[in-house]
Amino acid sequence: MKRLLVILMVVMMLAFAVMAQASDDSWNTVKNNGKLTIGLDDAFPPMGFRQDNGKLVGFDIDAAEEVGKRLGVKIVWQPTAWDGVIHSLNSKKFDCIWNGMTITAERQAKVLFTKPYIMDGQIAVVAMGNKDIKSAKELAGKVVGVQKGSPALEAAKSLKPAPSEIREYDTNPKAFLDLESGRLTAVVVDNIAGRYYMAARPGKYMGLPGYITNEAFGVAFRKADVSLEEKVQATIDAMIADGTMGKISRKWFGEDVTNPSKW
Repeated sequence: MKRLLVILMVVMMLAFAVMAQASDDSWNTVKNNGKLTIGLDDAFPPMGFRQDNGKLVGFDIDAAEEVGKRLGVKIVWQPTAWDGVIHSLNSKKFDCIWNGMTITAERQAKVLFTKPYIMDGQIAVVAMGNKDIKSAKELAGKVVGVQKGSPALEAAKSLKPAPSEIREYDTNPKAFLDLESGRLTAVVVDNIAGRYYMAARPGKYMGLPGYITNEAFGVAFRKADVSLEEKVQATIDAMIADGTMGKISRKWFGEDVTNPSKW
């Protein structure tokens, strides 16, 4: 009797799994419609932002357009207010969120994330050619700059041993100018923003190895849209393996920040 009950339970579980899989037509819907609609904040350089002529550009734009090309679907970008972006996703205003979205436990309870495709966080940047500072731990007793009100301030305060002074700037570019002029030993900055500044002025700055804090970026889907997430994830994996993601990364950041072995 007990064995029969166990067999029945297994059969029912398998049946539910098959039904759930059959009801997930998210990839087929996108494929049949011929388009993948993506929600984003279109004022987030260098992930996704508007040029002066209104053209949408950025790392995420290039990466997603390549995914669409490989999947045979058109990418349709849907700008949206960031504070309600998850609600808009779950209200089916678009198919996914691809916009440098940090993976957090709170968000994972509401959406289905891909694996991280970029590791973000706070890093320390020094002037090119600085041979005295090899890691953030060696900023003890040094003058460090951060953008006022940014997560970089708390990251700089967390350094042990501590810097002698933390100077706050209205903008990151002002801090980088003081770094270039020698008034700072380092700037603590968001990794993505820092790589963007370094790529824009090659030969002026270099990032110290490692992260002071870690924040992984992922592409977010509705919880039920497993088949669509798996299709996009497999395509991203292939792009990492064949070097395409690295190529896109070097275009925007001057180096490959998509390689998990370097995180």
